[in-house]
Amino acid sequence: MNDSNRPDPIDPSLDPASSAHDLGENQPEPPAGRAQQATEKIAKKSASADPSSVPGWERATLEKLAFASLNEQKATRRWKTFVRLSWLAFFVALVWMALHRGTPASDATVPHTAVVEIKGEIAAGADASAEFVNAALRAAFEDEGSKAIVLLINSPGGSPVQAGMMNDEILRLKAKYKKPVYAVVEESCASAAYYIAVSADQIFVDKASIVGSIGVLMDGFGFTGLMDKLGVERRLLTAGENKGFLDPFSAQTEKQRAFAQAMLNQIHQQFIAVVKAGRGNRLKETPEMFSGLFWTGQQAIELGLADQLGNLDYVAREIVKTEEVIDYTRRDNVAERLAKKFGAAMGEGTVRALKALPMIR
Repeated sequence: MNDSNRPDPIDPSLDPASSAHDLGENQPEPPAGRAQQATEKIAKKSASADPSSVPGWERATLEKLAFASLNEQKATRRWKTFVRLSWLAFFVALVWMALHRGTPASDATVPHTAVVEIKGEIAAGADASAEFVNAALRAAFEDEGSKAIVLLINSPGGSPVQAGMMNDEILRLKAKYKKPVYAVVEESCASAAYYIAVSADQIFVDKASIVGSIGVLMDGFGFTGLMDKLGVERRLLTAGENKGFLDPFSAQTEKQRAFAQAMLNQIHQQFIAVVKAGRGNRLKETPEMFSGLFWTGQQAIELGLADQLGNLDYVAREIVKTEEVIDYTRRDNVAERLAKKFGAAMGEGTVRALKALPMIR
């Protein structure tokens, strides 16, 4: 019999809990689960990005720093070694250039025209000094390949002593080696420069070159009047009445003036004799020729002070018949140029300015 008061059995398919469980097995994961998984993935990535979260990260970091420091030290040592070797090479090259002063080497079997430059002031210690020019001349004459020597001149003059030494050496070498010598004038060939040029067999000029100035001078200053106005007294003590001769702060006597003039006249006559011996009957002497005047190249040819127009290339090609040109000029080496540039030349000029005896030129 059925008990009307007993509840009916519950159908499992209608049980909400059972239905929910069954649905959970077959349905997608709710949004809360996916959020939790995403959070876990982000946490893992953060852990991998943060070294402190990895075991032993301190040691790895220290090793990286140590290796970086070692590499930097190696690079620094290599750079220091490179710089030191560079400086060493520079100083070795500088010493070599400082000690090397030679004439250009040439093949003795190759015919050529030898060139020796005489440029700038003619003075002891200058590029145009007897020491340098005569050494270059000897090298040029001794070379079997040189067919002739060209004096390439561009100088306003200078010391008659230096010029006389060069003139004598050129004449000696010409007689010994039997080679012709030609002088080629560029802008100017005056005073002591012309003293040298007349030793050549022929003198070539440009039509506008400055040639001549056959004379001698001695220059200086006198400050006695200025000292009197300023109330400055010159106290010069000498043993010998003429020991203070040409002192710029002392008055010059007539006797001293006459003595200096006689000395200049004698040097002038020596100059004239050298010009006449060198030019011979080519000179068309005039009263002004030895007065210290100078002329253009064209006028110099007309007066016999020069022979014809021409430059270095013309002489080598047309006169010597050897277009190959080799320069034998001896010049200051690098160290000497640097010394002059950074004060030696200034010091030399100061000392020269303070000398009591003016230069004769």
